[in-house]
Amino acid sequence: MKDSLVLLGRVPAHPDSRCWFLAWNPAGTLLASCGGDRRVRIWGTEGHQRTVRKVAWSPCGNYLASASFDATTCIWKKNQDDFECVNILEGHENEIKSVAWAPSGNLLATCSRDKSVWVWEVDEEDEYECVSVLNSHTQDVKHVVWHPSQELLASASYDDTVKLYREEEDDWVCCATLEGHESTVWSLAFDPSGQRLASCSDDRTVRIWRQYLPGNEQVCRAGVVCSGSDPSWKCICTLSGFHSRTIYDVAWCQLTGALATACGDDAIRVFEEDPGSDPQQPTFSLTAHLPQAHSQDVNCVAWNPKEQGLLASCSDDGEVAFWKYQRPEGL
Repeated sequence: MKDSLVLLGRVPAHPDSRCWFLAWNPAGTLLASCGGDRRVRIWGTEGHQRTVRKVAWSPCGNYLASASFDATTCIWKKNQDDFECVNILEGHENEIKSVAWAPSGNLLATCSRDKSVWVWEVDEEDEYECVSVLNSHTQDVKHVVWHPSQELLASASYDDTVKLYREEEDDWVCCATLEGHESTVWSLAFDPSGQRLASCSDDRTVRIWRQYLPGNEQVCRAGVVCSGSDPSWKCICTLSGFHSRTIYDVAWCQLTGALATACGDDAIRVFEEDPGSDPQQPTFSLTAHLPQAHSQDVNCVAWNPKEQGLLASCSDDGEVAFWKYQRPEGL
């Protein structure tokens, strides 16, 4: 399985510090990285006073949002070959752990160690207004991610849960709580259809959740609450026994459906859904495992949105690595 993930190259992106997160721009031509050296590199713009924890590209690719431990989010605008900080979003009480743009580009979400998730609205003048502060979690919120085509937001937390939010009567509300992990949930990823959500955790498992519309008979028979107008989410698969330490990130390839994980055991793994498996109870196989992908914890994995099989990873060792994933025959 090692040969199915081939190293293309390494970059000392953040020397002498951790590299926390990676994000490809929508065109797949630029990669942003951020780290403990307070830098966002595309390569090399500086603007925060503490560690930069996450970065996210706007759907149009002209803006980059960076979330920092200094409790601010910077909005960078692309000007020819450079990026300029055009807005600083303030209000969180503690470190911001994640930032994500909605598919429309009109909404931005941030989350923090202050246990809150904020939803920001972006107007035509590129002004940002906080339209909702969500306090559904009881602990540090680690990650936020938007549904690929709807204004549905998911968050992961130190309280071991995943929360889902939607707008209702001009405000945002928590519409579902996904419980099952036994420790901190670090990251989330929707599949290309948006009907399934992957979560990864300190409990060393990846869980696959599926959305069921109200009144679905299978879900009702399983004892899941299916009344009301909101969809129900049910855990349909748990990947366990593959990781020996905390799983810090999970990425679902929008081109192939392959699922990659970043782990505290310095390894990268790729999983593929087994052909012909039951959609209600799918099974996944480990198709790539690189035990020493980095010399320290792997913090993030990111699939290129345009080039099939191109995967980027980053680590506490400060490096960004690029990999070519070869899908096994028959998938």
